[in-house]
Amino acid sequence: MPGTVRLHRVFTCPPERAYRAFLDAAALAKWLPPDGFTCTVHELDARVGGRYRMSFTNFSAGGSHSFGGTYLELVPNERIVHDDRFDDPNLPGVMVTTITFREVTCGTEIHIVQDGIPDVIPAESCYLGWQESLTLLERIVEPSIPG
Repeated sequence: MPGTVRLHRVFTCPPERAYRAFLDAAALAKWLPPDGFTCTVHELDARVGGRYRMSFTNFSAGGSHSFGGTYLELVPNERIVHDDRFDDPNLPGVMVTTITFREVTCGTEIHIVQDGIPDVIPAESCYLGWQESLTLLERIVEPSIPG
């Protein structure tokens, strides 16, 4: 049965900065891959019906996997919904990722739900990967301290 992960984080940046980090190819390449991986964004057309394609490469082992999908819903600074498909036929099915952004007194609350994780991928591995990625996202979206 396909898995689901749910994540919740609060960042001190405004919603528009967090939202943009999910739709900017250069930003995604920096923060999205989990520890030990690099990311190449091959295509990113951030509009409803637009597609994206990217690949993660294990920096140590050199193996990579490619995936892509379609943007199903984009509500600026509030919500992103996209589907995901792996190019590898051993990772079948379609995942749907929903990211919501909500302005809170100290910045932005982000909720991420990823549904339909293929059975061969332990949901806890996806959860760990997202946790690592969100730590890197924090470095990109948080206001820099002058000095």
